[in-house]
Amino acid sequence: MPVYDYICESCGPITALRPMSAHADPICCPACKQEAPRAFLQAPHMSGLSSDRRSAFERNEKSQHAPQVSTRDSRESDALDSRKRRHPIGCACCSGGSTARSSAVFTADGAKVFPSKRPWMISH
Repeated sequence: MPVYDYICESCGPITALRPMSAHADPICCPACKQEAPRAFLQAPHMSGLSSDRRSAFERNEKSQHAPQVSTRDSRESDALDSRKRRHPIGCACCSGGSTARSSAVFTADGAKVFPSKRPWMISH
């Protein structure tokens, strides 16, 4: 949640932690209880938050206006997808990509040997 500045006519500047959806609304001065409109004394700062907290606040703000609905079908399909996928998306061994696994065998001294592939070729 960002910090915004407000000006009270009798007390002076006020700094308040407010949700982004209420940034333009005036606040009640904590000292004299008068209405204080928003003032642009400095830009709103959120840099003090960690990236995890900032993304959580953004997710909460988004879900307030466009909530994600969970249904039984979506949960079942997500569970099925996660069971099928043992490696991350795009993994060469699971995605059926054109990259084939190497048939190299390493000996005890670290040399690379291809026992069944073109024995006349020198490995590098």
